[in-house]
Amino acid sequence: MSSILYQVANGVAHLTLNRPEKYNSFNKEMALSLQQRLDEAAADESVRCILLKGSGKAFCAGQDLGETEDPTQLDFDAILTERYNPIVLRLREINKPVICGVNGVAAGAGANLALAGDLVLAKQSAAFIQAFINIGLIPDCGGTFMLPRLIGAQRAMALCITGEKVAAEQAVAMGMIYKAVPDESFEAECTALAEKLAQMPTQGIALTKKLINQSFDNTLAQQLEQEMRLQVQAGKTSDFKEGVAAFLEKRKPVFNGK
Repeated sequence: MSSILYQVANGVAHLTLNRPEKYNSFNKEMALSLQQRLDEAAADESVRCILLKGSGKAFCAGQDLGETEDPTQLDFDAILTERYNPIVLRLREINKPVICGVNGVAAGAGANLALAGDLVLAKQSAAFIQAFINIGLIPDCGGTFMLPRLIGAQRAMALCITGEKVAAEQAVAMGMIYKAVPDESFEAECTALAEKLAQMPTQGIALTKKLINQSFDNTLAQQLEQEMRLQVQAGKTSDFKEGVAAFLEKRKPVFNGK
């Protein structure tokens, strides 16, 4: 079976991490396959939103430590440079909204890959763990970048150096994720949100995503300048014209994502 399941329906690319017997921990094949599938979704004009989930009980347990005969001799340079970092950059830079649906435990690299999504929905029974410290490692996959920006330096430090498990509703309360939903309605709510975003102005979402990413490095004056430039771009889209027309005609807009 493929380690990444891929299906497009109603404008949404459904990507599923599919090594349930290993709690969807990453080996080389799965990491490279996910990169390829993200590229396919980015290039497919029919795709206007990406939904990433895990199969089975977990979202992702991080790196598969059993991938080699001696897990103490993992080549972290190659693993991060060739596998994880390209995935994180794709999730942050792709010009379409990315929803990460956390259906179970998200640990180590799995937790930080989830946080690289634009919106994170989680089952109420799910949890996030910065598990690196438990084996003497440091957070990677952008964890030391995303966590302080999402929850502040104190909480980020605490989670990284204690390995404390954070329940989904705690994660919402501290601003780590967007929403925790009842387990029984998780699949339906993930799909509904993805399909809603797939019907919205895709270019406007992409430009908003770009601005929020840049805001961490810009001064206020620089951010205002960039907002002006990208607003000019947004004003040239057909979705802007449709939105204005629908407003004036008192009807629901039909956006085409262009």
